[in-house]
Amino acid sequence: MAIHVNEKSVLTPQPNGLPGGVLIGEAHGAVKGFCMGIAYYDQEHYLTPGVHEDQEGFYVLEGTGMARVGQEEFPVRPGVSFLAAKGVPHAIRKDPRSAPVKVLWAHGAV
Repeated sequence: MAIHVNEKSVLTPQPNGLPGGVLIGEAHGAVKGFCMGIAYYDQEHYLTPGVHEDQEGFYVLEGTGMARVGQEEFPVRPGVSFLAAKGVPHAIRKDPRSAPVKVLWAHGAV
């Protein structure tokens, strides 16, 4: 079991068609549903919101845009972090003139 990976080695096309992937998960020794990964958002509109049975935290690494968590919408840029609680719909989109919004995400049990 490898406890380390390189971002480029895990990038695969995600449902939005852009690269993303799991950096840490069960295959690396994580337990109780913890996982962490990278996602890119290159669309200027919200895709179908994610809804999970656990909580998901986000940290914006690159790009600017908007996030919607439940009924709240707010701007995102590098350095912004936010949480989507269990069962709360969430989505991210980029600004028209921005590079893709790149986020580090993590899921954890509640």
